[in-house]
Amino acid sequence: MANFTSAAITKRATQGAFVRRQLFGEPPKVSPKKINLSGRTAIVTGANTGIGFECCAQLLDLGVGSLIMAVRSLPKGEEAKQQLLSSKRNAQCQISVCKLDLASYDSITAFVDYTTTLDRLDIVINNAGVCKRSFELDPKTGHEESIQVNYLGNALFVILMIPVLRQKSPVHPGRMTFVSSDTPAWAEFKEKDSIPLLTAFDKRQSFKFQDRYATSKLLGQLFLQELAKRVSSSVVVINAPNPGLCKSGLDRDFKGSMVGYAARFMQFLIARDASVGARALVDAAVNHGPASHGQYVEDGKVVPMAPFVYQPRGEAIAKQLWQETMAELSFADVEGIINRLGK
Repeated sequence: MANFTSAAITKRATQGAFVRRQLFGEPPKVSPKKINLSGRTAIVTGANTGIGFECCAQLLDLGVGSLIMAVRSLPKGEEAKQQLLSSKRNAQCQISVCKLDLASYDSITAFVDYTTTLDRLDIVINNAGVCKRSFELDPKTGHEESIQVNYLGNALFVILMIPVLRQKSPVHPGRMTFVSSDTPAWAEFKEKDSIPLLTAFDKRQSFKFQDRYATSKLLGQLFLQELAKRVSSSVVVINAPNPGLCKSGLDRDFKGSMVGYAARFMQFLIARDASVGARALVDAAVNHGPASHGQYVEDGKVVPMAPFVYQPRGEAIAKQLWQETMAELSFADVEGIINRLGK
């Protein structure tokens, strides 16, 4: 874990600092003159729209040899593929569209099985996520959908993909990023004292849409801290870039509501274009090496995560969350995978 002063942790987490970053900062552009991905293979999840689509475009501009667009809807994925092809970016790149639904454990394991057939794999950009307006339980797992997709589905995907990246990347270590956010710094996380923790999110009375997205992203930061303790940067470099507030379609579930109108007004005032947010993900994947392992990357720099992550209570809950996550995902032998990677 990087050593940050308490002042630096607190200063970055304020809403004033967030607004300043939105207005005056931005992720760096990755220049094709400095980075050439010719011959390399990359996966982008949530690739058919918003930040994911823009990531694909930027990877093509960097000369990536093979691009796998992982999407929930194959028709929408094929449409996005045609848009990329019609842009005449990197005509030599082989673009594939594959099904991946992070709400479904079966879909995740099927996708990972597919990746084991690849000749090589160098980069995984895990961009997919949801922001839900109303409480819904996933019919297969019984977990609230925001937690299912943004946390549990992501955790399973990340763990299962590590051995594939390790085996398939000729340029060691491979790179994996998964999208984080400013919002964990402001998460209320009222479930934090619950034992068990994960099932506390499945109660309708505890759902608060204003907080659930932020809390789901905070869980991701806590998970990354524990994962980085167990998986070395020599195996794979995993970091969590923050694209900032973007015009990305993440708020589609709020369309037509008062909250949706307020969100659109906020976007009008300070949001970045999706192409600018996508730079953060591409930068984290291609410019940041072992020093960024287990870290949060913002506007091209490793910076502190949410203050809660560094507090004793946060560290204790991270351990509890890890144990519960290993139990929830035990059907996929995730703990065995982690232990073998550690050795």
